[in-house]
Amino acid sequence: MIRGVRGATTVKQNRAEEIVNHTHSLLEEMIDENGIDPEQVASIQISTTEDLNATFPAKAVRKIEGWTFVPVMCMREIPVPQSLERCIRVMMHVNTEMNQKEIRHIYQHEAKQLRPDLIQEEGKGLS
Repeated sequence: MIRGVRGATTVKQNRAEEIVNHTHSLLEEMIDENGIDPEQVASIQISTTEDLNATFPAKAVRKIEGWTFVPVMCMREIPVPQSLERCIRVMMHVNTEMNQKEIRHIYQHEAKQLRPDLIQEEGKGLS
């Protein structure tokens, strides 16, 4: 069964290093919290808000050992008025036997406000 594992983070500035580092941190937490192996991943979609264009956040995937052949695509979010700024969202399509309630979706920094219903205590999944 393919399941979607969601995640989102924010950066303070439109700087390449910050975008890659925050995306890397988000991906690492998504992988760790869900026990994901790259061979389980069908693809990853990464979107950014319009105000982030200093680099491709997909570069963060290539920093993770063993993830070289995972297909990744970057895209823009719809520019909805008053939406969260400087936000990076990830949708990882994973082959897993876990049910939807077992999936740990990860929200970091200001992105925690996107899905407060999915936020759990620190150290217990979603953060």
